[in-house]
Amino acid sequence: MAPKITDFVEDAGPVGIVAGIGAVLLAPIVLPIVAGIGKPIAKTIIKGGLVAYEKSKGAFAELGETWEDMVAEARAEIAEDKHPAFEAASTPVDTSTDNGA
Repeated sequence: MAPKITDFVEDAGPVGIVAGIGAVLLAPIVLPIVAGIGKPIAKTIIKGGLVAYEKSKGAFAELGETWEDMVAEARAEIAEDKHPAFEAASTPVDTSTDNGA
């Protein structure tokens, strides 16, 4: 069942009806004023967002480079641990044939 206009009028009462008529009559005057104030505010917010985006873009690029450097260092350390340098010169080698006797 579709709502009827009389339902809205009964629910709004006389004050609501007067406010609705006033809003319709004042809209051509009020909307340009609100738009005149709102547009500069919106532009300022957009400019601030663009500046923040550009600054964060540089910061994220630097963060990415730092991350890549840390990953490369970690991989190099892992490679060193898997293939340790030969320590033959510092480790004494027992070449005797007496088998400890």
